Amino acid sequence: MPDGPAEKGPAWRPRGDRVRWERRAGVIAGIRGFFAERGVLEVETPILCARGAMDPVIASFRTIGPDGRTRWLQSSPEYAMKRLLAAGSGAIFQITRAFRAGEAGPNHNPEFTLLEWYRPHYDHHRLMEEVGDLVVSILACPAPRRIAYARAFRELVGVDVDRAPVEVLRERSQAAGASGRTAAELDRDGCLDLLLSHVVQPGLSGLAGSRAVFLYDYPASQAALARVAGTPYGERAERFELFVDGVELANGYHELTDPAEQQRRFESEASRRRIAGLPPMEVDERLTAALEHGLPPCAGVALGLDRLVMLALGIPCIEGVIAFPDAIA
Repeated sequence: MPDGPAEKGPAWRPRGDRVRWERRAGVIAGIRGFFAERGVLEVETPILCARGAMDPVIASFRTIGPDGRTRWLQSSPEYAMKRLLAAGSGAIFQITRAFRAGEAGPNHNPEFTLLEWYRPHYDHHRLMEEVGDLVVSILACPAPRRIAYARAFRELVGVDVDRAPVEVLRERSQAAGASGRTAAELDRDGCLDLLLSHVVQPGLSGLAGSRAVFLYDYPASQAALARVAGTPYGERAERFELFVDGVELANGYHELTDPAEQQRRFESEASRRRIAGLPPMEVDERLTAALEHGLPPCAGVALGLDRLVMLALGIPCIEGVIAFPDAIA
């Protein structure tokens, strides 16, 4: 089955054919059946949102209506789903469109399909089990292996993520392909991100001896919306990512429920936006209010559905599994 960009034809034609569209529909039906068997409620939340993403690495699409009001195309349904959790929804999942400006490439399309779900009273380890069950049911692959973030860096990059000086991380980043100028401008987390994508991610399957690998317990500085907990090795973010055949497939958290800590992280993201010269983004006060009301202890995960279909169909480019990718939309 050819990949998307290699296909030729009239400009009006969508990518793929009926066989491919049926196989994609079969994956989605399998996902819905998986959650129906487990009693997880399917929900819907708005695609047009009052607030965009505060994370400096995510660029949101902005819209302005006839009334002059600004709305944002959601980059994730996370905030709205957490409001449902705070209102007593119980376990929930959603298959939805999400949007991120400027993201294009073999594994990226600005408009994509996201599977996101939340499990009250799960931690990230228990949620990893369920993510693994879902992926095995769709890809018919062995159960994913688990490797701690620090171990992966130690064995694949040869550095201690807790103690290596930033100068050493910059040297390793340059060796991994960054220019000297780029490497010199990277901070600690910037180096770790580059080394993750250029060295760790491609080497995980070989290190674990498995197609599918969970990387878990990230540095506390990369917690995003995950809890941070102490370990014998220092503080760790209770967060995981799933990689299959070197493709980043899912990102999950033992979710932060403390409203004061959430506000602190919002302020940190606002500061990072200012430093990066990005336009300011207002805090989503409705999420803050939901946390103050009480978000149940829970774990949540976002999984790239288009990427899952790519892996299931053996197609190496995301355009090959989207009927109308950005290039022809």
